[in-house]
Amino acid sequence: MNHLKIGLEIHQRLDSAKLFCNCPSAFSEHAPDFIINRKLHPVFSELGETDAASKAEFLKNRIFEYQVFHSNNCLVETDEEPPGLLNTEALKIALNISSHLNAVPVDEVHIMRKMVLDGSNTSGFQRTSIIALNGSIESSKGKVRIPLISLEEESSGIISSSESKVTYRLDRLGIPLVEICTAPDIKDGAHLREVAEKIGMVLRATGHVARGLGTIRQDVNISTEGGARVEIKGAQDLKLFETYVDIESKRQLALIKLLNELRHRKALPVKKHQKDLTNLFANTNAKFIKSGIDSGSIVLGQKLPNHKSILGTILQPGKRYGTELSDYAKLAGVKGIMHSDEDLSKYSISETEQKAINTALDISSNDAFVLVVAPNIQAENAMSYVLSRANMNYVPEETRRPNPDGTTSFMRPLPGRARLYPETDVPPIPLTKELLSSIEKTESLEDKTSKLEKLLNKEMAAKMLKSRHLKLFETLVDLGIDPMLVATTIENTVVSLRRDGIEFSNLEKTLVDLFTEYKNGTFVKAAIPDIMKFMAKGARVDAVLKVYRLQKLSGKDLEKLLVEQDYNMQAVMTRYRLQVDPQEVAVMIKKKPKDIHKEYV
Repeated sequence: MNHLKIGLEIHQRLDSAKLFCNCPSAFSEHAPDFIINRKLHPVFSELGETDAASKAEFLKNRIFEYQVFHSNNCLVETDEEPPGLLNTEALKIALNISSHLNAVPVDEVHIMRKMVLDGSNTSGFQRTSIIALNGSIESSKGKVRIPLISLEEESSGIISSSESKVTYRLDRLGIPLVEICTAPDIKDGAHLREVAEKIGMVLRATGHVARGLGTIRQDVNISTEGGARVEIKGAQDLKLFETYVDIESKRQLALIKLLNELRHRKALPVKKHQKDLTNLFANTNAKFIKSGIDSGSIVLGQKLPNHKSILGTILQPGKRYGTELSDYAKLAGVKGIMHSDEDLSKYSISETEQKAINTALDISSNDAFVLVVAPNIQAENAMSYVLSRANMNYVPEETRRPNPDGTTSFMRPLPGRARLYPETDVPPIPLTKELLSSIEKTESLEDKTSKLEKLLNKEMAAKMLKSRHLKLFETLVDLGIDPMLVATTIENTVVSLRRDGIEFSNLEKTLVDLFTEYKNGTFVKAAIPDIMKFMAKGARVDAVLKVYRLQKLSGKDLEKLLVEQDYNMQAVMTRYRLQVDPQEVAVMIKKKPKDIHKEYV
């Protein structure tokens, strides 16, 4: 592969109260108590610079709506009062994690503001702090360095997004996150997945991280020789990591080849050559254009000299260079662009209209053009972004969104140093010997692996180590339940029931109640799936046993049953599988008294 550089950032929620207030790190299940609306603006850094990513968000000119919950929010989340002191419990958890990643704590923790203008933080910035440096993990392909570990606050949860408004809920805002950044030591896609899985297991092994969907997120950084660093933001599916690396590296190589072709054609730079083409579509059959004009939009065209066939160049499966220009145009809030390298008849643009465009923009046989339909100022802003991207005589550094098929889409320019500046409302925290010595020393990944392999077979131990229900497994085993039964229930039974559409509002409570009753010997293992089906609907274990006759048969009741079935093991298990223990049945059959039949005849 072409001198790839691959790095990973992992963001893991911690199991503690919020980072700068005492609100619980939980999600509200009821409707918001009230709504607030905001608009955010970029500011200059201490060096007088403006961050490109923040400026791009600002120019979208969107309203941000926030849903507020009394049970999970206070004035800190709504940015109506300064933050409190950094949560000491969260800091200790993060430092404990750092120790398992062989990182060295800093002497003093300084809180910084990281400017974020996508609306996900009401204040317009995220608070973050470096807590440890120079860590590492071992992998199958050598040591992977972890130069930086940070503690930061979670963003708001997005509900909906449109061109003019984004809606967030604030119950998630402020939950502590530990951020773990690797050096570009990762060799390829398979190695990337291995490293992500190992760090994830280290985190889970501590027992102090939040579990469940969305509690851990990964950002993948990729660059090729001659390309640029691209951050794939929120790459959740580890199974797609190899695909992301493969497609992104090929995208960058295709861009390098495309740029060489543009240079050969002397097609760069592209000068501004725009015209309002609205009058050409006065009687158009193109519904998209007609509805836009009827609502006050214009049709703006831009000539791209010597770009014939360039816009149609495939960079990713199903995505062309024209898609890249379109994604940049969307920064202005438009839905996209149309261009001459695509079949314009699919928009119902007639040949006559296409010829009129060529004439108006002075298009020759080697040229291309781009069209934008939007209100005047928005159209000009969108075309400005298109022109800016078309004039990038290099592979740009970008933050890109992962797609389910392994491709990516442009989100915004890659943030730079201009968005980071000191937090003045929270004092620094010295990491004293007393504080460091008070940190709980949790099991290492190696110790956790060894412990699980003593409780389970090697295959199930590996599965349990990766499971998001590892902490629940340990809780149930501590109740005195057979580890293998607990593991198979969590990893097999629950998964099977979910495939059948059966969900549990509180899986931990369900399984604790189930196995607490199981310890009393009132039902057998085989009945567990059936009992759980009814518990998922809210029924208590004792009620399920009584109503559906799933109580365990043993002792005299089992002896009577065996007599009735003439001590036929197959007959007993066929009819009473959910009520009898096969081992107990086998023992009774083996010890069958000669005169037991008389007692029940």
